[in-house]
Amino acid sequence: MATGSVSTADHLRAALDGPWGAVREQAREQLAGDRFIDDPDLDYRAARARVLEQMRALGGLGLAERGFRRENGGTGEPGAAVVGLEMLAYTDLSLWVKSGVQWGLFGGAVENLGTERHRDFIKRLISLDLLGCFAMTESGHGSDVANLETTATYDPATQEFVVHTPTPSGRKDYIGGAAEHARMAAVFAQLITPEGNQGVHCLLVPIRDEQGNDLPGVTTSDCGLKGGLPGVDNGRIVFDQVRIPRENLLNRYADVAPDGTYSSEIENPSRRFFTTLGTLVRGRVSVGGAAAAGARVALSIAGRYALKRRQFGDPDDGGEILLLDYRNHQRRLLPLVARSYALAFAQNDLVRRMHLVQTGQDLDPGAQRALEKRAAGLKVAQTRHATRAIQECREACGGAGYLTENRLVTLKADTDVFTTFEGDNVVLTQLVAKELLTAYSDEVRDLDALGWVRFAATMAGDVVRKRSGVRQLIQTLRDRGDESVDEGDLSKRAVQLQLFADREDYLVRTAGHRLRARAEETSPFEAFNNAQDHILAAGSAHIDRLVLEAFIEGIAGIEDPDARALAETVCDLFVYATLEENLSWFIMHRFMSVERAKAVRRGVNELVDRLRPDAMTLIEAMGVPESMLRAAMLEDASVYERS
Repeated sequence: MATGSVSTADHLRAALDGPWGAVREQAREQLAGDRFIDDPDLDYRAARARVLEQMRALGGLGLAERGFRRENGGTGEPGAAVVGLEMLAYTDLSLWVKSGVQWGLFGGAVENLGTERHRDFIKRLISLDLLGCFAMTESGHGSDVANLETTATYDPATQEFVVHTPTPSGRKDYIGGAAEHARMAAVFAQLITPEGNQGVHCLLVPIRDEQGNDLPGVTTSDCGLKGGLPGVDNGRIVFDQVRIPRENLLNRYADVAPDGTYSSEIENPSRRFFTTLGTLVRGRVSVGGAAAAGARVALSIAGRYALKRRQFGDPDDGGEILLLDYRNHQRRLLPLVARSYALAFAQNDLVRRMHLVQTGQDLDPGAQRALEKRAAGLKVAQTRHATRAIQECREACGGAGYLTENRLVTLKADTDVFTTFEGDNVVLTQLVAKELLTAYSDEVRDLDALGWVRFAATMAGDVVRKRSGVRQLIQTLRDRGDESVDEGDLSKRAVQLQLFADREDYLVRTAGHRLRARAEETSPFEAFNNAQDHILAAGSAHIDRLVLEAFIEGIAGIEDPDARALAETVCDLFVYATLEENLSWFIMHRFMSVERAKAVRRGVNELVDRLRPDAMTLIEAMGVPESMLRAAMLEDASVYERS
């Protein structure tokens, strides 16, 4: 451990903990011990019962109340709510998902889409007196929410909605809580009034009685064993002409009068749909944060193991060599640690933005939309990082890493689905690119997929940098760069920012050109399909730039000089490793010479070597308490000590 590493680790951890550092620290204390950990020996039914019991224990810690407004029995702290519940990822991701479904998805739908008449539901779901689920996904439609098949048809004669599953593919599927525990579902359905189909809306539908039996017209079933998350009771729901009161429509943005008249302050159906979904952005913010937290756990385990485990003899002294002293092992783990740092700063910035929007402190009309785009992009980056990092950590720990007692395989299984739920990663990357291609134009907000292809094909030239909201610190750094990228020093932030921005700008601009060229000679779908790979690359490049900017801004807030200097080196490694992954693109598009590309590869080697003495400091600063790692191999002398 480097000299002074304890204080440096503390300073770094404080920076990574972000604006709600006190909430994180409190959670580390509240979640310590065995009360909230998982038990891999339990079968899935016992695991579900245990998680429900743990949720009830969580209810006494005040974590849930933070996410709800004061008038509904909460404390009105959405940022603290996301951060506090994210810490559950250090204990058991089944508990995090189950809590997120109850208080985040189900509770968020009722509070954000409902009105005064639904207040009692909110108070009951906070206290767990009412267990609920979030019934959006269907067997036939996951990402394509606008084309869900479940119907809610209004009957003026009885002033009721009739909720129905008209086709086998309209079955609600993979719904957390639906298999056993939920008593009510927030159901997304096509709302049909005497005037016609009004599009997708959300209604509260009771599905079970207090004894857990399906209510008349409701058929629930169990999804059974999954690849992970055994404590979450995912299930399916089929409705057969289920009648619910008119008041069960969550009516913040639209309502149906007793006589069946439909009304909404948002006249455009597409805008109304996107407004409805936009209010649920907190779930997407939370999924990314939890995935990144899972990656930090894995890297903390694998990093500590690499600092204990020795293998193969040193010809100079005959002793065995620590795993982390091998260059390849450093390359396996340290760039992933650097990306974890980058994503932690990006998540802190995202949660801060979300908090300002959801507490009414940021009333900019474009803030909500910008938040949705950023949340989509970071969810993609964080969940992909978790999948990659946890797998690398598993392999880096050899056979020991494959044992359940060392947690890595459990983390791998539990986070795998994070790339799918709350938005499939490919679809979300496409969403990010759509926002870039359409340059935040209000006229495009209301277009369907083919409509925005037509728009992108006729849009003005390079509008990306003008609309991307580069903040003052970042812009100042970029303005200092008076050299061409290939002449400039790659260690300069201005040069690094320029490389990331140039890649994004080029991809977005040329994707637009490609769409335009094909749109003139073929159908909109063919034009889009032909350019889909290009569109996705543009979205990914945009995400990389946002993460780098957040990292740079995060470093600017570190006052301790040693901690700041170390963070600067970690940031360099993040940049060099990201450039290395994309070297072929930079060379093919002549943004980088072959010699400069070789310098990038050498730079990664130099940086991991420079960071090796501070490896434990970097691991400790990620903020996962050693007591919460629960990896038996870290305490098992037989796997690393030699006589």
